[in-house]
Amino acid sequence: MTTRGYTATKAQLTTRLRRIEGQVRGIEKMVEEDRYCIDILTQIGAIQAALDKVGLGLLDGHARHCMREGAADGRSDEMTEEMMGAVGRLLRRG
Repeated sequence: MTTRGYTATKAQLTTRLRRIEGQVRGIEKMVEEDRYCIDILTQIGAIQAALDKVGLGLLDGHARHCMREGAADGRSDEMTEEMMGAVGRLLRRG
């Protein structure tokens, strides 16, 4: 079995993602109910913040676990470039 940087916190990560999924469904319901735009936007901001937290946690696990393994295999430069690409994609929005 492959060990990933998030393996130790997989259950916690799954719970957080399910909570975010529920928030997204809540926004869909708000739209169906013609709720006030600002209320919907507030919920969207909360979801974005929650996803950012998940992303940062995954990056942390990657840096602490996967990058170490890559360095041991002589792939440090390649993995650093890959991680920085992922960081760049996370930071780019709309």
